[in-house]
Amino acid sequence: MRAGFGDDAIHNACRIDPWFLARIREIVEAERQIEADGLPGGSDALARVKGLGFSDARLAALAGLPEAEVAAARRSAGVRPVYKRIDTCAAEFASVTPYMYSCYESGPDPECEAEPSEREKVIILGGGPNRIGQGIEFDYCCVHAVYALAEAGYETIMVNCNPETVSTDYDTSDRLYFEPLTAEDVIEICRTEQSAGRLKGVIVQYGGQTPLKLAHALADAGVPILGTSPDAIDLAEDRDRFQRLLHEIGLRQPNNGTATSMEQAVAVARKIGYPVLLRPSYVLGGRAMEIVHDETGLRRYVTEAVRVSGDNPVLIDGYLQDAIEVDIDAVSDGESVRIAGIMEHIEEAGIHSGDSACALPPHSLSAATLADIERQAESLARALGVVGLMNIQVAVKDEAVYILEVNPRASRTVPFVAKATGAPVAKIAARVMAGEKLAGFALGMGPAGGHVAVKEAVFPFNRFPGVDVILGPEMKSTGEVMGLDTDFGRAFAKSQIASGIRLPRSGTVFVSVRDHDKEALAPLAERLVALGFDLLATRGTARDLNARGIPARQVNKVLEGRPHIVDEMTDGGVQLVFNTTEGAQAIRDSFSLRQTALLRDIPYYTTVAGARAAVQAIAALRTGALEVAPLQSYFGSSF
Repeated sequence: MRAGFGDDAIHNACRIDPWFLARIREIVEAERQIEADGLPGGSDALARVKGLGFSDARLAALAGLPEAEVAAARRSAGVRPVYKRIDTCAAEFASVTPYMYSCYESGPDPECEAEPSEREKVIILGGGPNRIGQGIEFDYCCVHAVYALAEAGYETIMVNCNPETVSTDYDTSDRLYFEPLTAEDVIEICRTEQSAGRLKGVIVQYGGQTPLKLAHALADAGVPILGTSPDAIDLAEDRDRFQRLLHEIGLRQPNNGTATSMEQAVAVARKIGYPVLLRPSYVLGGRAMEIVHDETGLRRYVTEAVRVSGDNPVLIDGYLQDAIEVDIDAVSDGESVRIAGIMEHIEEAGIHSGDSACALPPHSLSAATLADIERQAESLARALGVVGLMNIQVAVKDEAVYILEVNPRASRTVPFVAKATGAPVAKIAARVMAGEKLAGFALGMGPAGGHVAVKEAVFPFNRFPGVDVILGPEMKSTGEVMGLDTDFGRAFAKSQIASGIRLPRSGTVFVSVRDHDKEALAPLAERLVALGFDLLATRGTARDLNARGIPARQVNKVLEGRPHIVDEMTDGGVQLVFNTTEGAQAIRDSFSLRQTALLRDIPYYTTVAGARAAVQAIAALRTGALEVAPLQSYFGSSF
C-alpha cells in the first residue's frame, strides 16, 4: 500500500480478505495524514487514531514531536483507554472474569469495565512475548510472586501479553491485564488501578529485561517501584558506572571497554588483547554476542552484527580462557543478604549461561573460592542497594574471581535453585520487595538434603537442518532439565538422559582437540581406556596421546581425504565425540563432523569441561542402575 498498490492487486497476489485490506489501508492513510498535517487536534480525532492502534511513540515519530509531548496532549484532551473484560459467557449474562484488554472509544462517556477494587494492590509485570533467552523461567517467578503476595493479603494484578504462560491464566492473579509491556500501556493501567484503593507498587524484577527497561519511565510518572530502585538498576547495567563501583569496593573485572565507532572498537580491542568478547549493550539471551580472535573478526562484527552509536555502544571484554563460570542467585532486603545458590557451570566461561550445564553445589571449586564468591556477592548487593533478587555471573581463573555481570532482577536459574534447594526463592524475594525482612524466612545456600543437582540445557538443533551445534556467547537452548542424585557423576548422567542424550557404556570415542586442550584431555582419555573404550583421534591428537602412552587409532579429518572421520561415524564406528576447536576457519572445517553427530544421534561435547563431566557420568553409569525418586521426596514439597 505504501508502494502504491491497490487493494485488488494486493488481494490477487496474497489472497488476504478485502475487509482486512481495507482496515490496513485506513491505518496507512492515517499515517500519511499525520505526516502531512501533524498530530490531530481535538479529543475525537485523537481517539480515532488511538483506536486504529497507534502508540504515542508512533504518533510522535510521524508528527516529528517528542513522545512526552504527544502523551501530554492526549491526556489533556481526555483521551485514555478503557478496559473491557474477556467475555467468557457468550454475552448471555455479565462476565465477571477479571481478565481485561484495552481499547479506545469515542464519545463523551466511554464505558470502562475495569472496576478497580478498594484493596491494597501490587502490580507484577510479566515478560511479554517469549524469545530464546526470555522464557518460562521468568513466568515461574511472576506466578510465584502472585502466590506469595496473595498469601500476604495483597490484591495481585498481572500485566502480560503472552497467552502461552501460566501468568496469563485468568485464575492465577486477582486481576489480569492482557496488554503490551510498554511504558504507555503500563502507566495507563497504573492510573486506572490508582483510581480506587492503594497501589503499593509495581514489581519490574520478575519478567526479565523487558519490564526492567520500564523502571525509569514508571518512576518518572510517579508510579512506586517495589524492590531495587531504578537508579540502582541503571547502575548495574551502565558499564562505566558499574566499573567505577567495582573499583570503589575493590572487586575485579576482566579488562574491558566500550566503543561507539569502528575506530574506538579497534583501539579498545588492541589495548585489551585478543580474543575478546563483543556484545551490544542492554541485551537479553546473549543476542548478537560473539567471541572474536583477531581484528578482521572484530571489523566484520562491528560492520555486520550491530548498529554502533552513542546510544548503542559495543561492549568489549577480555576473554578469560579456561576460566570456570559461576552463577550466584541472592536475595537482599537492603540490609541483610542471603545467598540462595552458587552454581558452577560445566562449560567454560564464554558460553552463554543459559546454554551451559551447571551444578549446585559446585563440584570442583575450593572452599576458599566459594567463601570469596559469597563475600563478593554480599558486597555487591549492599553497594547496589538491592532489594529483592539479584543474579551475579563471575569467572574463576587461577583461584581469582572476576565479576562478569550483575543483574538486579530474577534470573533464569531461580526455578532451578528453588527446586534444587527446597527454598521458595521467588516467593521470599517478592515478600521482601513488599517490605518484609529476610530474617523472617528460611533461606540458605545449597541443597538441604546433601544431594547434587545438575541443570542441563535442551537444544532444538535437530529441528533445523544445517544448524551448527557449537556453543558460544549467544543463547541457543529452548529448554532445560534437571538431574538429582547423591554425587555429581550420577546427577550429570540423569541430566543427560533427561535431555535426550544416551551416553555409551562401551565402544569407540572419537577425540580431536585444539592444541591448548591436549594437556587437559590426556587424563580423560586415559580413564576412558581404563573403562574399556577404544580411542579414535585425528593426527595431532593421536600423536599426542600415543606419546603419553595412551593408545589411540589415527583417522583422517574430512579435508584430508577418505576414509575419514565422517565415514567412520556414518558406518556406526563411533559412539561418542569429544571435539574442541577455535577460530572461524577451524570451526567451518569441522562443521560436517558435528552435523553428522547430530544426525546420527551420537553424543558430542565441544568443551573439555563437558567431556570431563561426560566421563564422570559414564563411570557412574557403569557402577549400576540409576535410582529414580520424585522431587517431592527430597523436600516434602516442590517449588
